[in-house]
Order: sequence, then C-alpha cells, then structure tokens
Amino acid sequence: MLPTHHLAAFLVTAYVVILIPGPSVIFIVSRGIALGRRAALATVLGNSAGFATLLLVVSLGLGAIIERSDAVFVTLKLIGAAYLVYLGVRNIRDRRGLAALLGAGGSTPKPMRRIIREGYVVGVTNPKGLIIFTAILPEFIDRSQGHATLQLLTLGAICIGLAMISDGAWGLGAGSARAWLGRSPRRLERLSATGGVMLVGLGVGLAATGRQP
Repeated sequence: MLPTHHLAAFLVTAYVVILIPGPSVIFIVSRGIALGRRAALATVLGNSAGFATLLLVVSLGLGAIIERSDAVFVTLKLIGAAYLVYLGVRNIRDRRGLAALLGAGGSTPKPMRRIIREGYVVGVTNPKGLIIFTAILPEFIDRSQGHATLQLLTLGAICIGLAMISDGAWGLGAGSARAWLGRSPRRLERLSATGGVMLVGLGVGLAATGRQP
C-alpha cells in the first residue's frame, strides 16, 4: 500500500538524503577505486541487501526501541564504525600487493561473495539507514489508510531502489577512474592507501559523532 498523498514530498526528501555521501557511498567509492567496477557494483548489491535487512528489522518494531534507547543506537553505530576502521586498516596494509596485481593486469584479488558480504555489513550497520527508516519514513505514513507496516515497507523499498541507482553511479564512476589510473602501480598504491585512510577517518568520525535529537 502506497501513501500517495505524500509520495511527491517523500521522493524529494529521500532523493536529497540519499545524495548526501555517507558511509555506504564512501565505502563503495573506495571499493571501486581499489578493485574496479565489478567489485563496486557487488558492494552496492551487498549494501542494498543490508539496507533491506535494516528495513525489515525496523518494520518489526526495532524503530521504536531505537527511538527510546540511546544504548541500542550507540551500539549499532559503534559496530559500523569499528568495521569501517578495520577495512580501512586492511586497505592500507595490503596496498602494495593490490597495486602490484592491478599493475600486472591481474583480476580482482577478492571473491565476489566476500565483497558482497563486506558491503552487507556496512549497509546493515549504517546509521544513515537507521535515520531514514526510523525518523524520516514514518513522517510520510498516511495513518488514515491503515496498514502502517506495509506503508513503511513500501516506502523503504522505494528508498532502497533510489539508493541502488545513486550508489551504482558512484561505483561505476570510481571504477572507471581506477581503470584510467591502473597504468601506474605506484599511483594506485597511494590511492589505495588514501582510500584506507578515508575509511579509518570515516569510522573514527562516526564513532565520535553524538546522537542528534
């Protein structure tokens, strides 16, 4: 069931929020630069699956718990932040081997299943998704139509679709830039390290950010 009275306002709001780069976008861009377009799109797939899981959990009532419990919100946020830091450190540590593989024209040094799984973890622990599903979506539910849970799921599915399109564009752009830069292993080594530093900085910043009222 779709709350059509608020659909236009919801689409504008969701599109603007999704366009703002967050943990998922930065992670997808870092995957595209380091591993190429295929890996970036696999990350988008995993991230979207994580968002879908988050939506299901929220629709089953976790949204109300998160609204009332700072401890639950902070725990989820710290899990996501720690995972980003871990991936960033690993990106920095493996920069030479990855650059050598890319410079030699090797294929993606990671199985797609693992890349999708990493994207899933980032998506399911993304505080931006929690904000969208617990604070923004409920504002557009038309209670006069009933079936609030079904409305929430429908609006959330639209949100995930918009995010897939936006994130996919980010990933393809980053993957194309990586292919152009692939002629220089040393340049790729620095780029891989820079992506790792970005992920670590994002994780630290995420952990240090307080909860907004």
